[in-house]
Amino acid sequence: MIRLENICKRFGRLEVLRGIDLAVARGEVVVIIGPSGSGKSTLLRVINHLEPFDAGAIYLDGQPIYQRVVDGRVVRDSERSIRQIRARIGMVSQRFNLFPHMSVLQNVMTGPINVRRLPKREADARARTLLQRVGLADKMTAYPNQLSGGQQQRVAIARALAMEPEAMLFDEVTSALDPELVGEVLRVMRQLAADGMTMVVVTHEMGFAREVADRVVMMDEGAIVEEGPPTPFFTTPSNSRTRAFIDAVIRH
Repeated sequence: MIRLENICKRFGRLEVLRGIDLAVARGEVVVIIGPSGSGKSTLLRVINHLEPFDAGAIYLDGQPIYQRVVDGRVVRDSERSIRQIRARIGMVSQRFNLFPHMSVLQNVMTGPINVRRLPKREADARARTLLQRVGLADKMTAYPNQLSGGQQQRVAIARALAMEPEAMLFDEVTSALDPELVGEVLRVMRQLAADGMTMVVVTHEMGFAREVADRVVMMDEGAIVEEGPPTPFFTTPSNSRTRAFIDAVIRH
Protein backbone atom coordinates (compact mmCIF):
# COMPACT_ATOMS: atom_id res chain seq x y z
CA MET A 1 0.00 0.00 0.00
CA ILE A 2 2.81 2.41 0.97
CA ARG A 3 6.22 2.15 -0.66
CA LEU A 4 9.28 4.28 -0.05
CA GLU A 5 12.20 4.15 -2.48
CA ASN A 6 15.62 5.58 -1.63
CA ILE A 7 14.18 8.36 0.58
CA CYS A 8 16.76 10.94 1.65
CA LYS A 9 16.24 13.89 3.97
CA ARG A 10 18.67 16.54 5.17
CA PHE A 11 18.44 19.33 7.70
CA GLY A 12 21.28 21.57 6.56
CA ARG A 13 24.41 19.41 6.62
CA LEU A 14 22.81 16.74 8.77
CA GLU A 15 21.68 13.71 6.76
CA VAL A 16 18.68 12.41 8.75
CA LEU A 17 17.39 9.78 6.31
CA ARG A 18 19.92 7.97 4.13
CA GLY A 19 18.29 6.04 1.29
CA ILE A 20 15.31 4.47 3.06
CA ASP A 21 13.53 1.62 1.24
CA LEU A 22 10.36 0.43 2.98
CA ALA A 23 7.15 -1.26 1.82
CA VAL A 24 4.00 -1.61 3.93
CA ALA A 25 1.25 -3.97 2.76
CA ARG A 26 -2.42 -3.18 3.24
CA GLY A 27 -3.48 -4.42 6.68
CA GLU A 28 0.13 -4.85 7.85
CA VAL A 29 1.42 -3.50 11.18
CA VAL A 30 5.04 -2.33 10.91
CA VAL A 31 6.75 -1.26 14.13
CA ILE A 32 9.89 0.91 13.87
CA ILE A 33 12.37 0.90 16.75
CA GLY A 34 15.80 2.43 17.27
CA PRO A 35 17.71 4.93 19.39
CA SER A 36 16.72 8.58 19.68
CA GLY A 37 17.98 10.58 16.72
CA SER A 38 17.96 7.61 14.34
CA GLY A 39 15.39 9.26 12.02
CA LYS A 40 12.25 7.34 13.04
CA SER A 41 9.98 10.35 13.64
CA THR A 42 11.32 12.16 10.59
CA LEU A 43 10.46 9.10 8.50
CA LEU A 44 6.81 9.23 9.62
CA ARG A 45 6.67 12.98 9.00
CA VAL A 46 8.01 12.40 5.47
CA ILE A 47 5.37 9.72 4.80
CA ASN A 48 2.69 12.25 5.78
CA HIS A 49 4.55 15.12 4.04
CA LEU A 50 4.88 17.18 7.20
CA GLU A 51 8.52 17.20 6.08
CA PRO A 52 9.28 17.27 2.33
CA PHE A 53 11.94 14.75 1.26
CA ASP A 54 15.05 15.67 -0.72
CA ALA A 55 15.41 12.58 -2.90
CA GLY A 56 13.62 9.34 -3.66
CA ALA A 57 9.93 8.56 -4.21
CA ILE A 58 6.86 7.59 -2.20
CA TYR A 59 3.99 5.56 -3.67
CA LEU A 60 0.48 5.03 -2.34
CA ASP A 61 -1.29 2.07 -3.96
CA GLY A 62 1.32 2.16 -6.71
CA GLN A 63 0.86 5.84 -7.56
CA PRO A 64 3.59 8.43 -6.85
CA ILE A 65 2.51 10.97 -4.24
CA TYR A 66 3.64 14.48 -3.20
CA GLN A 67 5.91 14.87 -6.21
CA ARG A 68 6.65 13.23 -9.54
CA VAL A 69 9.19 13.43 -12.35
CA VAL A 70 7.93 15.21 -15.50
CA ASP A 71 10.26 15.61 -18.50
CA GLY A 72 13.27 14.84 -16.35
CA ARG A 73 12.51 17.31 -13.56
CA VAL A 74 10.79 16.95 -10.19
CA VAL A 75 7.35 18.60 -10.01
CA ARG A 76 5.71 19.02 -6.60
CA ASP A 77 2.01 18.18 -6.28
CA SER A 78 -0.49 20.96 -5.57
CA GLU A 79 -1.36 21.76 -1.96
CA ARG A 80 -4.87 20.48 -2.63
CA SER A 81 -3.54 17.13 -3.85
CA ILE A 82 -1.20 16.87 -0.84
CA ARG A 83 -4.10 17.56 1.55
CA GLN A 84 -6.15 14.83 -0.13
CA ILE A 85 -3.32 12.32 0.33
CA ARG A 86 -2.86 13.37 3.96
CA ALA A 87 -6.55 12.68 4.57
CA ARG A 88 -5.90 9.06 3.54
CA ILE A 89 -2.99 8.66 5.99
CA GLY A 90 -3.86 9.56 9.57
CA MET A 91 -1.16 10.53 12.06
CA VAL A 92 -1.04 10.68 15.84
CA SER A 93 2.03 12.03 17.65
CA GLN A 94 3.18 12.21 21.27
CA ARG A 95 1.70 15.72 21.53
CA PHE A 96 -2.08 15.46 21.64
CA ASN A 97 -2.66 18.80 19.81
CA LEU A 98 -6.32 18.91 20.83
CA PHE A 99 -8.19 22.20 20.51
CA PRO A 100 -8.48 23.40 24.13
CA HIS A 101 -11.60 25.52 23.52
CA MET A 102 -13.55 22.59 22.03
CA SER A 103 -15.21 19.68 23.81
CA VAL A 104 -14.06 16.14 23.17
CA LEU A 105 -16.96 15.58 20.77
CA GLN A 106 -16.26 18.84 18.89
CA ASN A 107 -12.55 17.94 18.58
CA VAL A 108 -13.44 14.68 16.83
CA MET A 109 -16.15 16.26 14.63
CA THR A 110 -14.19 19.25 13.34
CA GLY A 111 -12.03 17.44 10.71
CA PRO A 112 -14.88 15.61 8.96
CA ILE A 113 -16.97 18.81 8.88
CA ASN A 114 -14.26 21.24 7.74
CA VAL A 115 -12.10 18.99 5.55
CA ARG A 116 -14.41 16.19 4.40
CA ARG A 117 -17.44 18.53 4.22
CA LEU A 118 -19.50 15.95 6.08
CA PRO A 119 -22.98 17.08 7.25
CA LYS A 120 -22.94 17.98 10.95
CA ARG A 121 -25.40 15.23 11.90
CA GLU A 122 -23.28 12.58 10.17
CA ALA A 123 -20.05 13.90 11.71
CA ASP A 124 -21.70 13.87 15.15
CA ALA A 125 -22.80 10.24 14.76
CA ARG A 126 -19.34 9.18 13.53
CA ALA A 127 -17.62 10.98 16.42
CA ARG A 128 -19.88 9.38 19.02
CA THR A 129 -19.24 5.92 17.59
CA LEU A 130 -15.47 6.45 17.62
CA LEU A 131 -15.40 7.85 21.15
CA GLN A 132 -17.29 4.78 22.29
CA ARG A 133 -14.77 2.63 20.44
CA VAL A 134 -11.83 4.21 22.32
CA GLY A 135 -13.66 3.97 25.66
CA LEU A 136 -14.58 7.64 26.10
CA ALA A 137 -18.35 7.65 25.61
CA ASP A 138 -18.69 9.28 29.05
CA LYS A 139 -16.29 12.15 28.24
CA MET A 140 -17.93 13.65 25.13
CA THR A 141 -18.83 16.97 26.78
CA ALA A 142 -15.54 17.28 28.67
CA TYR A 143 -12.73 19.61 27.59
CA PRO A 144 -9.11 18.51 27.06
CA ASN A 145 -7.87 20.09 30.33
CA GLN A 146 -10.34 17.88 32.22
CA LEU A 147 -8.80 14.67 30.83
CA SER A 148 -5.77 12.59 31.74
CA GLY A 149 -2.94 12.29 29.23
CA GLY A 150 -4.09 8.81 28.26
CA GLN A 151 -7.62 10.04 27.66
CA GLN A 152 -6.37 12.96 25.56
CA GLN A 153 -4.29 10.59 23.46
CA ARG A 154 -7.32 8.37 22.87
CA VAL A 155 -9.30 11.44 21.75
CA ALA A 156 -6.44 12.24 19.34
CA ILE A 157 -6.68 8.71 17.92
CA ALA A 158 -10.47 9.02 17.54
CA ARG A 159 -10.00 12.38 15.82
CA ALA A 160 -7.59 10.84 13.30
CA LEU A 161 -9.93 7.89 12.70
CA ALA A 162 -12.86 10.26 12.10
CA MET A 163 -11.23 11.19 8.78
CA GLU A 164 -11.57 7.51 7.72
CA PRO A 165 -7.89 7.05 6.85
CA GLU A 166 -6.65 4.01 4.97
CA ALA A 167 -3.49 3.87 7.09
CA MET A 168 -2.40 5.23 10.47
CA LEU A 169 1.00 6.52 11.57
CA PHE A 170 1.77 6.54 15.31
CA ASP A 171 4.80 8.51 16.48
CA GLU A 172 5.79 7.49 20.03
CA VAL A 173 2.22 8.13 21.19
CA THR A 174 2.85 6.74 24.69
CA SER A 175 6.21 8.42 25.40
CA ALA A 176 4.70 11.47 27.14
CA LEU A 177 2.33 9.42 29.31
CA ASP A 178 2.68 8.22 32.88
CA PRO A 179 3.37 4.45 32.92
CA GLU A 180 -0.08 3.55 34.27
CA LEU A 181 -1.76 5.37 31.35
CA VAL A 182 0.25 3.65 28.60
CA GLY A 183 -1.85 0.48 28.67
CA GLU A 184 -5.14 2.20 27.83
CA VAL A 185 -3.68 3.73 24.67
CA LEU A 186 -1.96 0.50 23.59
CA ARG A 187 -5.28 -1.36 24.03
CA VAL A 188 -6.89 0.94 21.46
CA MET A 189 -3.97 0.40 19.06
CA ARG A 190 -4.14 -3.39 19.53
CA GLN A 191 -7.83 -3.29 18.63
CA LEU A 192 -7.12 -1.21 15.52
CA ALA A 193 -4.53 -3.78 14.44
CA ALA A 194 -6.99 -6.61 15.09
CA ASP A 195 -9.54 -4.78 12.93
CA GLY A 196 -7.07 -4.80 10.01
CA MET A 197 -5.90 -1.17 9.99
CA THR A 198 -2.63 -0.58 8.11
CA MET A 199 -0.27 0.86 10.74
CA VAL A 200 3.27 2.19 10.94
CA VAL A 201 4.22 2.61 14.60
CA VAL A 202 7.32 4.24 16.07
CA THR A 203 7.56 3.09 19.69
CA HIS A 204 9.83 2.06 22.56
CA GLU A 205 7.18 -0.39 23.79
CA MET A 206 8.92 -3.68 22.98
CA GLY A 207 6.05 -5.77 24.36
CA PHE A 208 3.66 -4.12 21.90
CA ALA A 209 6.13 -4.70 19.06
CA ARG A 210 6.47 -8.41 19.94
CA GLU A 211 2.74 -8.94 20.27
CA VAL A 212 1.17 -6.81 17.53
CA ALA A 213 3.74 -6.21 14.78
CA ASP A 214 3.77 -8.23 11.58
CA ARG A 215 7.25 -6.85 11.00
CA VAL A 216 9.76 -4.95 13.13
CA VAL A 217 12.20 -2.47 11.56
CA MET A 218 15.37 -1.28 13.30
CA MET A 219 16.72 2.16 12.36
CA ASP A 220 20.09 3.62 13.26
CA GLU A 221 21.75 6.79 12.00
CA GLY A 222 19.13 7.42 9.32
CA ALA A 223 19.17 3.93 7.81
CA ILE A 224 17.31 0.65 8.20
CA VAL A 225 19.80 -1.86 9.60
CA GLU A 226 17.49 -4.85 10.08
CA GLU A 227 13.87 -5.91 9.66
CA GLY A 228 11.85 -9.06 10.08
CA PRO A 229 9.03 -10.87 11.92
CA PRO A 230 8.98 -10.16 15.69
CA THR A 231 10.01 -13.58 17.03
CA PRO A 232 13.32 -14.01 15.15
CA PHE A 233 13.91 -10.25 15.29
CA PHE A 234 13.89 -10.19 19.10
CA THR A 235 15.31 -13.64 19.83
CA THR A 236 18.07 -13.95 17.22
CA PRO A 237 18.76 -10.51 15.65
CA SER A 238 21.47 -10.71 13.01
CA ASN A 239 22.77 -7.15 13.30
CA SER A 240 25.07 -6.26 16.20
CA ARG A 241 23.51 -2.79 16.53
CA THR A 242 20.06 -4.37 16.84
CA ARG A 243 21.31 -6.81 19.50
CA ALA A 244 22.90 -4.01 21.53
CA PHE A 245 19.76 -1.85 21.33
CA ILE A 246 17.38 -4.66 22.34
CA ASP A 247 19.67 -5.69 25.24
CA ALA A 248 19.85 -2.09 26.48
CA VAL A 249 16.07 -1.57 26.26
CA ILE A 250 15.24 -4.86 27.99
CA ARG A 251 17.78 -4.22 30.79
CA HIS A 252 16.31 -0.72 31.26
